[in-house]
Amino acid sequence: MKKIKIAVLVSGGGTNLQALIDAQKAGIIEHGEIAVVISGNPDAYALTRAENAGIPTAVVSKKLLGGSQEAFEAGILAEIEKAGAELIVLAGFMSILSEDFTARFPRRILNVHPALIPSFCGKGFYGLHVHEAALAYGVKVTGATVHFVNEIPDGGEIILQKAVDILPGDTPETLQRRVMEEAEWKILPAAVELVSHDLLAIENL
Repeated sequence: MKKIKIAVLVSGGGTNLQALIDAQKAGIIEHGEIAVVISGNPDAYALTRAENAGIPTAVVSKKLLGGSQEAFEAGILAEIEKAGAELIVLAGFMSILSEDFTARFPRRILNVHPALIPSFCGKGFYGLHVHEAALAYGVKVTGATVHFVNEIPDGGEIILQKAVDILPGDTPETLQRRVMEEAEWKILPAAVELVSHDLLAIENL
């Protein structure tokens, strides 16, 4: 069976990447397969996770490219094309992609955000900042969202969301962990399978 080849873009520890690798092994992701893991950070542990799973890796460092966004995105694009990837997943990828880049892949770039968009999203809302903001605001429910990526940070069409209760005594760290375990690691693989299935259906028309 033909599968949609996936490029996963990472920057850090790669817990969301691990969730994708595990889901692929378990058959949850049935219509897609990770063809390459691309990191903007040569020291990202996500690269080790990919290597341990036998997945090809590539490093495209903006710093080594003189800080040029254009060169950085051209490098990422070259690796995506080399792998023949048709779907891109941002899994803890800390760089904002330009409109030039996102416009090349309409409805083919997925991102997971650790809140229920449109709450606590957009510029500056990433990592622990999102959970700090949720706790500071006093909301009782948060969660995660998988969405398509366009030129607006966290502005693309929503694919899946899952709610997570905020508990008394939560810290940004405990909340971050629970949102990952109960929401991100479940809906990201589910959304990847959903989109892979749809892309194959389009190709087979």
